[in-house]
Amino acid sequence: MTKADIVAKISEKLGLEKSDVQATVESFMEEVKNSLETGDNVYLRGFGSFIIKTRAEKTGRNISKNTTIKIPAHNIPAFKPAKVFVEGVKTKTEVTV
Repeated sequence: MTKADIVAKISEKLGLEKSDVQATVESFMEEVKNSLETGDNVYLRGFGSFIIKTRAEKTGRNISKNTTIKIPAHNIPAFKPAKVFVEGVKTKTEVTV
């Protein structure tokens, strides 16, 4: 599902203009991004949390030059789904192999 699909479904379900829903979805994503960039986590009850994870410094390899490089410690955004969300996915979807 793409962002356009989400906008279309919400627009259809609520009877709102697609442009209004598009602006709302864009604004939501921008606020989540801004919060994470300023170091704040975002918690959405029953859905999940957008959190900042810290990756430790590590040694990597540049295989084309056969050298080692230091990868500095850094932060990355992550999503942790709520237990209710995880249980819903477990019980309502088929396992595909």
